[in-house]
Amino acid sequence: MTTATRFTPSFTTLKYLSFAHSTVYAILLTVWLVPGLHGLEFVFGLAHGVGWILMCVLCIEALRARVISLQLAVAVAVIGAVGPFVGSFEFVRESRRRNLTVANKNQR
Repeated sequence: MTTATRFTPSFTTLKYLSFAHSTVYAILLTVWLVPGLHGLEFVFGLAHGVGWILMCVLCIEALRARVISLQLAVAVAVIGAVGPFVGSFEFVRESRRRNLTVANKNQR
């Protein structure tokens, strides 16, 4: 019996993907506001939808591997559909928390 190897993304990879998804969403909002850019609305809308699905799958896998917390996974997967900026903000908060934890351990 063989076992399939799963791809588990690192915290840093997920953080950068979240920022990329937020950028796509910001561009989508911009082209939505400018009249006559229906083709770009479609392209960036599709990129946002596919990006959100990809982020959900990757966050579930990272959650299973205990790479990210449940709070971060929920922020990306649930709130990320309508506001991916929340997921990016949570990645920044989690990075700062991890850095403080490492700094506190090094002081002991």
